[in-house]
Amino acid sequence: MECKDVPAEVLYDVLHDVEYRKKWDTNVIETFDIGKLTVNADIGYYAWKCPKPLKNRDVITLRSWLPMGNDYIIMNYSVKHSKFPPRKDLVRAVSIQTGYLIQSGPGKGCTLIYLAQVDPRGSLPKWVVNKSSQFLAPKAMKKMYKACLKYPEWKRKHNPQHKPWLYPEQSILPTISLSEVTIQHADSLENIDESSATETKDDRGEASDEDSVN
Repeated sequence: MECKDVPAEVLYDVLHDVEYRKKWDTNVIETFDIGKLTVNADIGYYAWKCPKPLKNRDVITLRSWLPMGNDYIIMNYSVKHSKFPPRKDLVRAVSIQTGYLIQSGPGKGCTLIYLAQVDPRGSLPKWVVNKSSQFLAPKAMKKMYKACLKYPEWKRKHNPQHKPWLYPEQSILPTISLSEVTIQHADSLENIDESSATETKDDRGEASDEDSVN
């Protein structure tokens, strides 16, 4: 995705900033950082809304990131953590490999390459697959782009110097040992059959793209 007038470092900040995500990501139910593994790797939780009448999903991921000159990369995959087992009201999905590559240019803008290999742990109806690829994913990218345009102004008013993904000494997250987490394999989770679900008017996460970020 070409992001005109959005510098690579701004997009990188937006993808990291959990507090800002809560402002612009209308699909988020709950998201927070659990702990850090190293100065550029952490464990986090993210729960999101799915199209009605499907059950909502959540995921625990190990995320790592790396600035590469003027470019940036962020990758994650699913892990298990004993203090955050699957919830009864959500379906625990699996990120097999998900990531962002942010490349500087052209001009003052940047290019975002997004990879997502996710197992939703369910037999989904065809209309969900079509809606996700043709409507929901492009809409999410457009919403992210608009959030990037508003981020510098928002950040100036909200702890502007706090960027622990750039300055690890600012992090107050507890340190987690790698022995506390294990890779989350999809076959160890319940598989939900939602293949017979029929599409309904979806009022989840459908806020206007023009919604302001305060």
